[in-house]
This record gives sequence, structure tokens and C-alpha cells, in this order.
Amino acid sequence: MAPDADPEEEQSVLQSKRNATRYQILSEIAERQPAVSQQEIADEIGVTAQAVSDYLQDLVERDYVRKLGRGRYEVTKEGVDWLISRTEDLREYVTHVSEEVIGQVDAETAIADDPIEEGQTVTMSMRDGVMRASTDGDGSATAVAVTSAEPGQDVGVTDFEGVLDYELGTVTVVSVPRVAKNGSSTVAPAALADHAGTHDLLAVSGTESLVACIEADLDPDIRFGSAEAVTEAATKGLTVLLVVVTDELSRHTDRLRDGNIGYEVVDAADL
Repeated sequence: MAPDADPEEEQSVLQSKRNATRYQILSEIAERQPAVSQQEIADEIGVTAQAVSDYLQDLVERDYVRKLGRGRYEVTKEGVDWLISRTEDLREYVTHVSEEVIGQVDAETAIADDPIEEGQTVTMSMRDGVMRASTDGDGSATAVAVTSAEPGQDVGVTDFEGVLDYELGTVTVVSVPRVAKNGSSTVAPAALADHAGTHDLLAVSGTESLVACIEADLDPDIRFGSAEAVTEAATKGLTVLLVVVTDELSRHTDRLRDGNIGYEVVDAADL
């Protein structure tokens, strides 16, 4: 006869360590029945053989397991029902984590163009190298907001549908010789300034390149990690003017090719 029900037994396997162990042992018995090795179960779930023996006695008393003889057990209908109920609890929890929790953890961040409410479907676009979210329904990609935001604020978005439609940026590379070959003096400041005015960003690599920009009264947007930064900026749709010393040229162009970014190399003397 089953013992009087205790409140802990009604808890899920996530709430009760004892129920978690019951669940594991009952599952192992169901898989191995009728010949059940207590030591194998102990090794499988990381408890002692004595603990398995104690749990087996408890499961028999609860009519979840029927003892057929020495080392022989089978799970009863009541035991199967209990396993199913606890499995449903686990399934619901996993669904909650995968669809709601992880979905928010994996959310991207955009800038809100309009007032946005959590749960609202928004249209996605790329502007000035930053992903934007708006309530305008005309666009190739949509997402669902996981936070609320006012215009200009950051907003979390997930559940993307469609393709974010924008063109990759391009890079104009100005090659500057090292100081031993006249360095920054080979660059015409006015011509460099004109080129910079037609690009979204200005990047430099090398002291000679920096001096050429200073002489053109330009303040570079990117001075460090330029190979990675220029490629990333172009993948976000920005056009970049990269002023780079000759012996750093290949490192930058290799990175651009790897990123499938279009570029043009111009010798400083040809500006």
C-alpha cells in the first residue's frame, strides 16, 4: 500500500532534489527492467548503491515499482504516470527557457526611431552603420521588441524575419610611403581633405598617415585596430577613407577581401 502523500512529492524535479533522484532512478529502472543492477544505476546517476537500494524500497512502497524477485523490478502504471507528469513539468520549463528566456538573452540592440512598446512588431533598417527599429510596416525585415523605448533610445529586438536590406560600404585606401621615402610630404593636404569629405569615416594606420591627416586639418575617426574596424564599418554600410602606410597596406586589404568588401587603392601621389 502506498504511504500517505507528502507535500514534497507533488513538487517538480526542479524544486525537490529527492524527486529529481526518484525521477532518475525510476527512468533507469524503466530502461533496464526487468533485470536491474543497483550498482549500474548508482554509477549512472552518481549516487551510492545503498542510496539506490533505499530509493527502490521507497518506490516499491509508493506502488511506483513492483518487485518481481531478486534484482528484478518493473515500473507500474502509477510509476509511469508519475514519470510522465514530471516529464511534462520539465518540458514546459525547457520550452519557457528556450523560447522566452534565451530569446531575450540573444536579443539584438537597435535604436528606436519611434515610440516602441515591448512585444510590438517593428520594421528593421540599417542607417549610419547602426540598426534601427521603427513602427513603419514598410520594410524587408521585421523583429519583435523585447523592451520598450522612446525615439533615440536603445531597444532590444528578437525573432527576426526577412533580410535586412542594405548595401555594404566601400573603402578607398590611400597608400602613404614611409618617412624614408618622403612620408607625409607626398600627400596633398587639400586633395586628402576633399576625399575625406566624400566618405562617412576616416581611418589611419601609421604615423606618416596620421601626420598627413593632421596637415589636412582632419581628425581621424579610427586610429587603432584599423584593419578590423574599417572592415566592420564597411559591413555596416559605411564608406571609409583609409590612409595607411605602404608596409601596412596588405594587412588591411587582406582583411577587406576576407570580408568581401569592395575597395580601391590610390597612391598618395595620385590624389
